Amino acid sequence: MRMPDDFDAISDAVDAVNILKGKGWTEESVFDAEKDKTGFRQYETACDRVKNFYKEQHEKQTMEFNIKMRVNMRKEVRAKMGIWEAMEKLNTLVDDSDPDTELSQIEHLLQTAEAIRRDGKPEWMQVTGLVHDLGKLLYLFGSEGQWDVVGDTFVIGCKFSDKIILPESFAGNPDREDAVYSTEYGVYQPHCGLDNVMLSWGHDEYLYHILKEQSSLPEEGLWMIRYHSFYPWHREGAYAHLTTAADEKALAAVRSFNPYDLYSKNDGEVDADKLKPYYQGLIEKYFPAEIEW
Repeated sequence: MRMPDDFDAISDAVDAVNILKGKGWTEESVFDAEKDKTGFRQYETACDRVKNFYKEQHEKQTMEFNIKMRVNMRKEVRAKMGIWEAMEKLNTLVDDSDPDTELSQIEHLLQTAEAIRRDGKPEWMQVTGLVHDLGKLLYLFGSEGQWDVVGDTFVIGCKFSDKIILPESFAGNPDREDAVYSTEYGVYQPHCGLDNVMLSWGHDEYLYHILKEQSSLPEEGLWMIRYHSFYPWHREGAYAHLTTAADEKALAAVRSFNPYDLYSKNDGEVDADKLKPYYQGLIEKYFPAEIEW
């Protein structure tokens, strides 16, 4: 059911006031400043489940595999469902790549969105937080395993950066010895821009392409979705030889989003039923009733 027009008017007015107060998406996050970050992303001391996941991912994410996945994506519609239904469908998955949480996916999505909301960020950013991991539906659509759905992303088609988590586990990837793919630039030109490189296949890349065509999210929201797991770039500074000045806008967007995604994982429990009416209102503003997944 569509929310009344006065809901939209009030919501838009709140966004406008927040921007006037300096509370646009670019403002420094209060949430981020107050968080103790020392216990997050400790991969060297992570459990065997996480390390084994990355070993498999790093060995199997090849150029050949990534081309195949992009071709297959265009062949069929895997399912048709709305955003909230997709959140509920995903709720059985626990991400094997994540050392920071064993919460259900719907809890993580709501924690992320609520952290953004508490910081007074715009509605489009709140709903971006709500949907940012829905690409993990790939796992339920016949993926080969979690290794081609979750985990940090990186560039395919050139030398694997030593800034990637557990880089030694690329030893078994055949592209590591390829005459072209193992070089610094690989198949790319210097400073070709991130729009022109292939990122490892997974939930980020999949959802980005789905929502680019089927949502009214602004460009900044789409960047947040596509690059939120691209830690070698947005956290470690890798791939500067491939990026352009235009990519700096995307970098600013994903860095503003990342704290809410990463550091909300130890926040308190959320009540999905209580929050559903508010977020259904946002969903109806930015997405059709059904998404073709």
